[in-house]
Amino acid sequence: MRRPIARSLASALVLGAAAAALPLAATTPAEADSVIIGGQPVRVADSPWTVALASRDRFGGTRSGQFCGGVAIARSTVLTAAHCMREEVLGVPLGEVRDLKVIADREDLATNAGSEISVSRVRVNRDYDSYTNAGDFAVLTLAQPLPQSHVIGTARAGDAAYDPGTSATVYGWGDTTGRGDYARSLRAAQVTVLADKVCEEAYPGSADGTYTRASMVCAGEPQGGRDACQGDSGGPLVARGRLIGLVSWGDGCGRAGSPGVYTRISDVVRVMNQGQ
Repeated sequence: MRRPIARSLASALVLGAAAAALPLAATTPAEADSVIIGGQPVRVADSPWTVALASRDRFGGTRSGQFCGGVAIARSTVLTAAHCMREEVLGVPLGEVRDLKVIADREDLATNAGSEISVSRVRVNRDYDSYTNAGDFAVLTLAQPLPQSHVIGTARAGDAAYDPGTSATVYGWGDTTGRGDYARSLRAAQVTVLADKVCEEAYPGSADGTYTRASMVCAGEPQGGRDACQGDSGGPLVARGRLIGLVSWGDGCGRAGSPGVYTRISDVVRVMNQGQ
C-alpha cells in the first residue's frame, strides 16, 4: 500500500519487472503486483471470498496475470479499489482491457486451481477522488456467480468491528518485503484497527492523500512491521468475521507512524444503496 498504485508506479515498477520477469508491454502496470508485509501464507479455502483480479493481456502469464485483489460481497458482485481500474495501473483505458477476470479458489497463482470468471461490468465510484483517495472503490459484476459460501458479510455503520483496538486481518498476493520479493500464494497479516485521529495526524493532507474518517479506516501497528502493500490494493480487511475495508493507500509498507488506510465498507454500502 503506499500511495495508491497510480502515484508510486514510476519508481516501483522497475523492481516489479525484474522480479516477475514480465514482458515489457506488461511491466509498466505491474506494480499493482505487491504484497502483504509481515504476514504468513493462508489457505484460500478458509477465506474463499478473497479473490484476485487478473489480466494476462496486460500483465502476462506469470502469477496468472494478477494485479490487484478483490472481495466477493454477493455471488456475482466483487469489490475492489477504484485506482486498480485506472489507466496508470492497467497501461490502457479500462475499456481496452480484453480479458479482465476474477480468480477464485486459487491460493497459488502459478497453478490452474479454482476458476477464472470474466467480469461483465465495472462501475467505478463516480465520486472517487484520486488526489485525496476518498471513495476508492469499484464494483465488478461477474459473468457467472460464485457459490454462496464465497460471500462475506459487510460491516455497516456503527458496527463494533470498526472500534479502535479490534484485531483485523488483511489478505493479498504480492511483494512480501516491499523490495520486489513477489509471492505466488495468498498471504494474510494481523493488524489492529486504529483510532481515526492516528491516521488524521499521519495524513493531514499531502501528495500521499488526506485521511477522511467518513470514508476511510485506519489500521496497522504503531511500531510498523505488518501492513498491506501495492498490489494488495482492493483486497479485504476483515474484523469479527465481517468486511470492514478495502486496501487503498498509505506511505510506504509497514513503516512506523504510517498506518495503512482502507476504504470504509460502511461508506461503500451507503453509496451502493443510493443506487450508484
